[in-house]
Amino acid sequence: MKIGGKPLKEQGRQVVTLVVLVLALVSVVYYYWDDMFPPAEGTVAASNPAATAAAVGPLSLPSALKLAALEPVGEKPNAGRNPFRFGVPPPPPTPPRPPAPPPQPMTPPPPTVPQGPPPPPAIPLKFVGAVQLPTGKRIASLSDGKGVLMGAEGDVIDGRYRIVKIGVESIVMEYLDGRGRQTIPLRGGSPEP
Repeated sequence: MKIGGKPLKEQGRQVVTLVVLVLALVSVVYYYWDDMFPPAEGTVAASNPAATAAAVGPLSLPSALKLAALEPVGEKPNAGRNPFRFGVPPPPPTPPRPPAPPPQPMTPPPPTVPQGPPPPPAIPLKFVGAVQLPTGKRIASLSDGKGVLMGAEGDVIDGRYRIVKIGVESIVMEYLDGRGRQTIPLRGGSPEP
C-alpha cells in the first residue's frame, strides 16, 4: 500500500528513525541541563531544603530604607533642564585662526611686453570660383553677400582688399596696406589665418 507516493513500510521506518533521534536529543539536553544553565550566584538549588535554610538564615524583617542617603550631594545635576523639550544645541566653538604666514620678500612685477596694434578683422568675402582665360590669366569670383566681385592677381577689390594669389581651391588676400593676409577656401567657409 502507498500513501503520499511512498510505500507504507518506508514511511514507518522514517517515523521510527525520527522518534529515536528526538529521544536522543531530549536525553542529551536532560543530561547537560545543569552545565548549560548553571544556577545564578547567591541562589541555592531548591532540591536541597537544608542548604536553602542555612543560606537564608532565620527569618527577619528588612531594615528601614534611608531616603536621605538617596539625595544627591551638592548641586543638583541637570538643574533647569527639561528632558521633554527639544531645543537647538549651542553652536560649536569657533576654531582658532591659523597663524599668519610669514611676510614674503617683495618681487618686482614681470616687465610688461609692448603689444602692437591689434590684428585687422577677417576679410568678409567668400571665394566662389575662378576662371582661367585663354591668355593664361586667372580671374577670381568673390561674394560679399550683396553682389559678386571679380578680379585677377594684384587687383584691388571693393577698394579695401588686394588679391595676392589665386589658387585652384583657395585665394590669398590682404588689406591694401599689406596687413592681415588671409587664405579663403573655395567653398566660402571661414578664412584661415
